[in-house]
Amino acid sequence: MNGIKILGTGSYTPEFTADNDKFSEILDTSDEWIFPRTGIKQRHIATDVPNYYMGTQAALKALENAGVSPEAVELIIVSTCTPDFFYPAMSCLIQKKIGAKNAACFDVNSACTGFITSLDIAQKYLACGKYKNVLIVSSEKLSQQTDYTDRASSILFGDAAGAVLLTASDKRFSSYMRAEGDEFEALYCKINYDNANCPWYGDIDKFYENRFDTDQKRNFLVQDGKAVYKFAVNAMAEAVRNAAAEENLDLSELDIVIPHQANLRIIEKATEMLGIPSEKVYTNIEHMGNVSSACIPVALDELNRAGKLHEGMTICFVGFGAGLTYGSAIVET
Repeated sequence: MNGIKILGTGSYTPEFTADNDKFSEILDTSDEWIFPRTGIKQRHIATDVPNYYMGTQAALKALENAGVSPEAVELIIVSTCTPDFFYPAMSCLIQKKIGAKNAACFDVNSACTGFITSLDIAQKYLACGKYKNVLIVSSEKLSQQTDYTDRASSILFGDAAGAVLLTASDKRFSSYMRAEGDEFEALYCKINYDNANCPWYGDIDKFYENRFDTDQKRNFLVQDGKAVYKFAVNAMAEAVRNAAAEENLDLSELDIVIPHQANLRIIEKATEMLGIPSEKVYTNIEHMGNVSSACIPVALDELNRAGKLHEGMTICFVGFGAGLTYGSAIVET
């Protein structure tokens, strides 16, 4: 069996919301400036909980939705680019919190493409029969990497977690993943080692050729919006076409496309290039903003909780992120 079956979904969004009017209180901006450019009205911010807490809550909801006990989970894959610790892996923290004592654990970081990467990895483990139940948790706390003095980037990001529980099936599955490392400077967040006290380091700034070590670049995520836009539109179209071609699938056969929710204009342009009608494209960017790898599983859970997922549907996930990474996966419900 080379396919996967989604047994359950879950998500967690923090209670605190920052709408566009809140941003106008701290920046020279407004809803009239933000919304037309991004499609975002508000985003959730985890003001009082760590990232692993959000992931834990999403995981518990996915297990409850599936009717599966934590002890039956054999592998936990967490996608995150905003961990609370360098180590242990966040998957180990979530394993402890949910009581999945029989699970192997590891984390994945391909930034906003992380859910698709995790899904592809999970499918390989399931297809070979190594594990029966695999839990994917995508949890991101981008507020801790965002520079809230930067009008261009701070308005984009929020915090959330999404989770899915998977098992093997004979249903359709295909995927396509690539990266363009030459373009990594378009979007990155450097680890700050300013407090390193190794006596043999010398001038630590020289490690990064200075261009990565302005005050802003040392502490926060850095994004070249124009470069990311140009990359993302073509990358998303390429990924969807190739994932569909693997299954000899015509794009008209897709029932729902769930894209990474980075910017509504990127989504609209990419799906227009693919000839996919807007009624088949699910977006929640207006009330969630960009929550990195959590975007797709949170959207999937919204659809599931609304009763909009049915047996035999063909769903396409597509995303892109820092790296620059990109990919797509097509699954059958």
